Amino acid sequence: MPDKELVLKEKMEHEGLFDYPGFYAFAHSWLKEQQYGVNEEKYNEKVEGNKRDIEIEWKATRGLSDYFKIEHKIKFDIKNLVDVEVEIDGTKKKMNKGKLSVEISGTLIRDPDSKWETSPFSRFVRDFYNKYIIPSRVNEMKEIVSKDVRELKEKMKMFLDLLGRR
Repeated sequence: MPDKELVLKEKMEHEGLFDYPGFYAFAHSWLKEQQYGVNEEKYNEKVEGNKRDIEIEWKATRGLSDYFKIEHKIKFDIKNLVDVEVEIDGTKKKMNKGKLSVEISGTLIRDPDSKWETSPFSRFVRDFYNKYIIPSRVNEMKEIVSKDVRELKEKMKMFLDLLGRR
């Protein structure tokens, strides 16, 4: 069984105007640019009148080496989403209004293919390897996970701020 360790969990919220399809596409394309494989594990949409509540869960993974892998879980929770028409620079544009909450958790996975799980002795060797031989390498990998989580959160905030100031 792979050894999973939650490294960082970040959360952000936004209330007001935003471009929901644009935000969704931006987050997905950022992960793809960073060479993550993205799997949408959950998509629930509840419609009540002209308001929508949407829940989305993604799992994004990227291999760093044969021994290390990054896994991000991204949860989008959108409440009271309505379509609105706004005027930006003299032209009318369709936007969305609602409350957006995003939670990003970054996990470092060691031995993702369970190659070191074949016997009790190999598990002992793996634990020894992790604890005494590569602790600095593990810390480097944790930094990569943390950096990606923070960068994704900041890029999402910048996307929302950029649209909100127009």
